[in-house]
Amino acid sequence: MTDIRVGIGGWNFVPWRGTFYPASLAATKELAFASRAVTSIEINSTFYGSQKPESFRKWRDQSPDGFMFSVKGPRFTTNRRDLSGAGESIERFLASGVLELGDKLGPILWQFPPTRRFEPDAMRPFLAALPPALRHVIEARHPSFADPAWVDLLREFSVAHAIVESDKHAMFADLTAPFVYARLELNALDAPEGYDSTSLDRWVARTRAWSHGKTVDDLPHLAAPATAIDRPCFIYFISGDKVRAPDSARAMLSRLTA
Repeated sequence: MTDIRVGIGGWNFVPWRGTFYPASLAATKELAFASRAVTSIEINSTFYGSQKPESFRKWRDQSPDGFMFSVKGPRFTTNRRDLSGAGESIERFLASGVLELGDKLGPILWQFPPTRRFEPDAMRPFLAALPPALRHVIEARHPSFADPAWVDLLREFSVAHAIVESDKHAMFADLTAPFVYARLELNALDAPEGYDSTSLDRWVARTRAWSHGKTVDDLPHLAAPATAIDRPCFIYFISGDKVRAPDSARAMLSRLTA
């Protein structure tokens, strides 16, 4: 299971108290609890502001061996009008302490605003500024990114495309990096497992296929298939009825380990 990680977005969420967390659990113990219930967490507080190096060290030390975080890059980097000057902002973020996570640092997610359109000349310098020694993934939400040229550009820089299941924008599942990153946003209060059970079965099958270098044929693609290699997978249950996200993640983990 080290090649497949399933988790949630963040760990501080008041409605999880009494549903995911025991009502008596101290708030300072939430990460320790969550990081032993799922196998990865997407840190999203970094999207809104800088975190201190000691915070990253604390998170690293509170989570168990083998656990891994993904980290959301700052909006000040991705929301800027001119991406060609983002290199300095990227460097500043990486120097802020995120590397203190050490071997628990997984992919870095860069989320573009829904108003940003696909412009190859604007995207290229941004991708070029991402240090290749780290894993990077981009969630681009404007419909104009549904373009084979975007897939080609991501593959050129070995940057992943975030595969998103959502009611908000179209999904395409082209693989563009040596790993897979999916964000599943249809958690539902009335779903017995937190996510539609049939959908969970499909995501388990897809994730297993990706991790073993096999092709997934039941999702839309824009370009030719990627090279068949085993790929680590990072699957996160985000948004929707977020109160059910931990249930969804644990249900998927249960299937994967059955």
